Amino acid sequence: MSDLTASERIWQRAELAVAASSRPEIESLFQETAKNVLLGLARNPHLQERDLLRLLERKDLAQEVVLELARHKAVQSSYAIKLALVRHPKTPRQVSLPLMKFLYIFDLLRVAQTPAVPADIKIVAEEAILKKTVAMPSGQQTALARRGTGRIASSLLMKSDLELIRAALDNPHLTEGQLLKVLATEGHSLMAVDQISQHPRWAHRYHLRLALIRNPLTPLARVLAFLPDMAVTDLRDICLDHRMLPQVRKYIEAHCAVRMKKSMQ
Repeated sequence: MSDLTASERIWQRAELAVAASSRPEIESLFQETAKNVLLGLARNPHLQERDLLRLLERKDLAQEVVLELARHKAVQSSYAIKLALVRHPKTPRQVSLPLMKFLYIFDLLRVAQTPAVPADIKIVAEEAILKKTVAMPSGQQTALARRGTGRIASSLLMKSDLELIRAALDNPHLTEGQLLKVLATEGHSLMAVDQISQHPRWAHRYHLRLALIRNPLTPLARVLAFLPDMAVTDLRDICLDHRMLPQVRKYIEAHCAVRMKKSMQ
């Protein structure tokens, strides 16, 4: 053994890793770091579900090793391994994308919220979730609005369900930018606009107030309440928007005229 080179010793351990059958032998291989040894271990037919899950907890695995694990016979019968593969940052897209169809909604959410998962995989997970919401009970939708990603929460704001809208607006992952997109999109509900306009977290944001003033569904009382805190130049720009309701435009123009007059005194 001492006459072997380092490379030869690795290849010897790799061969042992493929053939190891006893628990002590298999357990001794989990500390290996050499890619070829881990590849051998991933090909070992004696690995059990717990072994694959243990290996998939390692984020330092090379993509080739993860691919070998995905080919293991244990994957077909294990939901937990499928989920672990989709959540692993090194899983090739040709493996993770087909596996997503087996995942439940809230496990897809775990995928979308796993920091190391590639951005495009997260987007696919979010899209899969949003497709499933059509047939989802209202209670599950509300839980998803409260716990989901910001993109999911903002998409659920398009529904006319007060409890759902409130849950989405309380979602800690929701961003101001996502709300601005909602307010700029046709098809959102009067209920959603009303709730945004009085929400303690969002109603004081300057750019959201501008968007709310511009939005024809915002209650007039809320628009009038926002005007004193807005810059006159921004209000004048809003008046140029052809989508503004004539009645609201008149109120804004009158408000600007009064403020301009006071500033000149």
